[in-house]
Amino acid sequence: MKSQTALFSKLVKGSMRPVPLKIPETTCREAVMAMRDSESSAVVIIGANNHPAGIITEQDVARRLAFDLEPDMPVSKVMTSPVQTIAEKEFLFHAIAVMRRNNIRHMPVLDRGGSVTGLLRLKDALFSSDESLMKQIDILTKVDDVDGFIEIKQAQVDLAAQLMADNVPVPEILALLTQINNDIYHRVTDCTIMDMEQSGKGPPPVDFSVIVMGSGGRGENFIFPDQDNGLILEDYPDDQHNEIDAWFIPFSESLTNTMDRIGFPLCNGHVMATNPLWRKTRSQWAAQVDQWSRRRNTTALRLCDILFDFRAVWGENDFADELRRHITEVCRSNKSFLRDMEAEDQDNGIALGFFDRFITAKDDDEHKGMMNLKQSGSLPLIEAVRLVSLREGHEVLSTLGRIDCLLEQGNLDLDEHDYLSGSYNHIVELILRQQIQSFKAGGEVSYYIYPDSMTTREKDVLIDSFKAIRRYRDRVRSEFSGDIF
Repeated sequence: MKSQTALFSKLVKGSMRPVPLKIPETTCREAVMAMRDSESSAVVIIGANNHPAGIITEQDVARRLAFDLEPDMPVSKVMTSPVQTIAEKEFLFHAIAVMRRNNIRHMPVLDRGGSVTGLLRLKDALFSSDESLMKQIDILTKVDDVDGFIEIKQAQVDLAAQLMADNVPVPEILALLTQINNDIYHRVTDCTIMDMEQSGKGPPPVDFSVIVMGSGGRGENFIFPDQDNGLILEDYPDDQHNEIDAWFIPFSESLTNTMDRIGFPLCNGHVMATNPLWRKTRSQWAAQVDQWSRRRNTTALRLCDILFDFRAVWGENDFADELRRHITEVCRSNKSFLRDMEAEDQDNGIALGFFDRFITAKDDDEHKGMMNLKQSGSLPLIEAVRLVSLREGHEVLSTLGRIDCLLEQGNLDLDEHDYLSGSYNHIVELILRQQIQSFKAGGEVSYYIYPDSMTTREKDVLIDSFKAIRRYRDRVRSEFSGDIF
């Protein structure tokens, strides 16, 4: 059975076809022959640097060329120009929306430099989807402005509820919510850069990457996550700092404020690009990771805990890949650092006490009698699995992906893998269900849940889940202590 969320992570590149390329001086006869010989439904006309200048399709041949024009006429006289294009790294569902809205059947696909690399046909793109997804695609591809982004953000709740009702695994739903959120980041960044240029501040003075951290990096967003973001800038001479930072300060403020308006609350801990701590060059990021790994005080360890689950959502992916490799190398070669991170993570205890009783909030009037299933459930597992994955040099980011890697490597046996993956699945399902119910009831969307809101079976499974996580945490603590001593 085809996953209902798979389409939303597919890229245009995976669905494009080869396309014949011709220059504007090519005759109509030669263009038609090229279509026939290559069994293509279109020919892209290219200008300088392999950039698209126009397109001729089968419909053009039938409606505009046949019987009306001389075969030796230059194709530039009849091609459609300018031509709508799409980037090969764009999401396929966005391409579908653009083509449907504009009644386009063919779009040239471009690489990062603007050169034609293939052709996307609407027929091929729709083959990857079905009618049940068309409404979702339309909802999730509004106009690129704040109002449109707000609509997309609000629609995520109904989408998540629908997918849960269809028994789609919750980790898949969280991955889709994250994909949509990160795509909003990407598009807001584009809009912010455009606004900067139109306001006279010019284009970015250096190449850069926008990164998100935490659940956004792992692909595990719930509803309405707050902002954890930063920038990786290309290295530049120190004497240019004031000039370059003068561009990125207002850019960061505009980006984060816009995201806040859309529905991504500002981070209370200021883990955002507006904070210079999270806005650095490639070299500065590497040096900062080195410094944190040596200093290893509580603040440094918590900053590492925030940073280490990150991914790029806009710009230079090479920058993020480079930082990922550096973090992996630092962690693999500094096990005492990971030992200290593990000790710091012990603050997040499991919400299970004596006689298998749930531990609920007592001093928090707003959440009295409730459990925080993130802080005292999923997070202890996420942290433990991440630490072992860092020690083993894995660069996978998702929690379930890390658990799978540890099984493949032999670090987990089949029973441990089954217990831990099942624990994660059960906890995130309880959280997402509670968030959807709270949102629709007009209440607080949080990670808190009343034990009595669960069925007896759900409570039993949660108790077993807490026990499995506790066993694994105890094992990890023993392993790291043994590595050191």
